Amino acid sequence: TIGADTSGEIVLNAILKDIVGLDSPYVSATHFDIDGFVGVFALFYPSLVLKYEETLREMAIIGDFREYEPKRKGSDLALKLCCWMNKVEKEKFYRPFEEKDEIEECVPKFEYFLKVFPEVLENIDQYEADWKDEYSRILSDLEMINNREAFPNIGLISIEARQPLHYYALFSQTNGFDIVLSIFPENMYELEYKYTSWIDLASRPAFPRIDLRPLADQLNMKEESGYVWKVDRITDTGPILRLEDAELSKAERYANPTERRIYSSSIDPASFKEMVVGYFERGYKNIKPKRFWTWNEMRALKHEV
Repeated sequence: TIGADTSGEIVLNAILKDIVGLDSPYVSATHFDIDGFVGVFALFYPSLVLKYEETLREMAIIGDFREYEPKRKGSDLALKLCCWMNKVEKEKFYRPFEEKDEIEECVPKFEYFLKVFPEVLENIDQYEADWKDEYSRILSDLEMINNREAFPNIGLISIEARQPLHYYALFSQTNGFDIVLSIFPENMYELEYKYTSWIDLASRPAFPRIDLRPLADQLNMKEESGYVWKVDRITDTGPILRLEDAELSKAERYANPTERRIYSSSIDPASFKEMVVGYFERGYKNIKPKRFWTWNEMRALKHEV
C-alpha cells in the first residue's frame, strides 16, 4: 500500500514503489502548503527522493500537523527547510489562507519553489539568514514547556508553558493526539482540534470531532473577564476555542499563537482543565475511535454537555 497520513508521504511511497502512472505529464494541486509542495516536488525530482526521503517525510508532517519530533531522523533539516519556506512564502507571496482565490494564486508559489528548492535542500546552511530566526525561536520554545499531561481516553493532551509558543514547539510530541489544550501564564488558554482530526488518518483510528459551541457556552456562563469564548465549527481545518473581543480571520487563526493576542480568563487553570476534560469525557462516553469518520456522522452525534 502507498497509504499514509500526509499527501507528501503518499507520493513518496508511490515513487519508492514505482507505481503505474508516475510518468504522467500533469500534476495538479488546489492549494499551496508545505505538505502539498513535498508531493509535487517529489514527482518533479524523484532522484532527490531517494537521497532525502526521511527529511521530505518529516517536512510533510511538520508542515501539515506541526508535529516536530527532534529525535526522528531527518527532522532537524526538515525543520530548517520548513522555516525557510515559511519566511520566503510570506515575503515573496502571502500568508496561508490570506488569499481567497487560492487555486489560481498558488500557481506562482509552486513555480517559484519548484525552481529554487533543490538548491536549498542540498545547501541549507547557505540560506541560514532565511531560517535561523524562526528555527531558533522553536528550539527556545521547546525549553518553555513546563508540563504535558495526556488523556488518551479522549485523545487530548494538555500542555503548560511559560509563554505562548510557536506551533512547531507546541505540537511537538503530540503525535497520537488530536486535541491540544494550551495553558499559558495569567490564565491564558487555547483549545484546538489539530488538523489530524480533519483528514482521514491512515495510521490509526481516532475520535470524531464534536461540537465545541456548547462548551463555549458553559465557559461564558462562568467567565467574568469581559471577553467572550468563541469557537469555529467542526468543519474548520483547525477549530480553536479561545477568548476573543473580535473575530479572527482564517489567516490569523492559522498563524502561530505567538502572532495573536491571547486574553486572560477569570477561570483558574485547574477549573478550566476540569471543565474541558469533563466535556470530552461526556462527549466520547459511548463513542469508540475508528477510521474515516464522515462529516454527517459527526454532525449526527448526540452527547451530554
